[in-house]
Amino acid sequence: MTTWDERIATRSAVVGVIGQGYVGLPLALVFQEAGFTVIGFDRDPAKVEALGRGECYIRHIGAERVAAAVASGRYTATTDHDRLAACDAILICVPTPLGRHREPDNSYIHETARQIAGRLRPGQLVVLESTTYPGTTDEEVRPILEATGLRCPTDFLLAFSPEREDPGRTDHTTRSIPKVVGGVDEPSTDAAAALYGAALDRVVRVANARVAESTKLLENIFRSVNIALVNELKVILDRMGIDVWEVIRAASTKPFGFMPFYPGPGLGGHCIPLDPFYLAWKAAEHGDWARFIELAGEINARMPERVVDRVALALNDEQRSLRGARVLVLGLAYKANIDDDRESPSYEILELLAERGANVQYCDPHFPVARSGRHHQLEMRSVPCDAATFASFDAIVVSTAHDVFKDPALYRGARLVVDTRNAVAPLFAPGEGPRVVKA
Repeated sequence: MTTWDERIATRSAVVGVIGQGYVGLPLALVFQEAGFTVIGFDRDPAKVEALGRGECYIRHIGAERVAAAVASGRYTATTDHDRLAACDAILICVPTPLGRHREPDNSYIHETARQIAGRLRPGQLVVLESTTYPGTTDEEVRPILEATGLRCPTDFLLAFSPEREDPGRTDHTTRSIPKVVGGVDEPSTDAAAALYGAALDRVVRVANARVAESTKLLENIFRSVNIALVNELKVILDRMGIDVWEVIRAASTKPFGFMPFYPGPGLGGHCIPLDPFYLAWKAAEHGDWARFIELAGEINARMPERVVDRVALALNDEQRSLRGARVLVLGLAYKANIDDDRESPSYEILELLAERGANVQYCDPHFPVARSGRHHQLEMRSVPCDAATFASFDAIVVSTAHDVFKDPALYRGARLVVDTRNAVAPLFAPGEGPRVVKA
């Protein structure tokens, strides 16, 4: 057995995970639960302190898992990047946002690579998990690390393995989701596959890091394009008086050649609204234009404004103006039953409603206070989730289909519900309940 294989087999390898957020924290816990000593790195002292107390700031992960990891003595969190030198494997899970003009921002990757380079030693494996365009691992991370004088693969190893987290899922976990791994060379692929294979159920080896980088982009572009398709169909079929939800339900009975996607108020989450444009940008660099990606982005980006237009039209039907109306938006999370609001379309809907003169509030038990983000600075608190509160508003907009919002009793005094998720409409028989407008 090689030295690396021995360290994996005996669980003596120390695993460092940079970034203790929605991707990095569950990954760190999986390696700890597999018997490895894990060091979680994060630049936010508040997160590190919470983890040190055995607390968890991501609800679906659960404080009990973090507490058990800390109690085991095999997991610690730190802001001290000097401890990277103690790690045999370093996994990079940092954000990759878009700039103002939808250009990729790899600054977090570059800064992290520089932090690693300052402590890099022979024998270490570095794996990038942050979603990015093909070539980042080879062309951007590798030169930063090799500026130290160390060389891959003789001195260190380098690979890419795309994260595949889906917050809130119970049928698939970090451990059970197949892990794609591609190194910048064969020894790097071997080492990364051995590491992940010791903690996860299945590893899928690919030819190189560029294939692995492209795999993640294809996955999210596939979703973005198909969501755009059903969002566009929703607009078209609505004008024809056809219920798109019933159409999708009927098409889903076909046992082959069809996969259901569902319309909504816009894209949310850290992946689908952002990742496709990484490939579009890289394609343009090579003289090609990713027209499907750009068109899908345009359609999906228009959905929040369309929701607000539907609210205005629905109020007009009741001889009310949007200006001055009391409007309640249900849900800040980008998907149901989680406390993840990254890139949520709810924020844009709230802002557009306010710009058009509505007196707007939100309700989301997962977010008692609206968090500030890169693109929004809302200073709002959630209103109570009860029938009396709902009845006090002129219109209710269902932006996120949390289970808590599917109680028919909540709407017994409501007058108008604009339902972007088909969550409230099925709760009532024709002629019963509030007026529900699908949007």
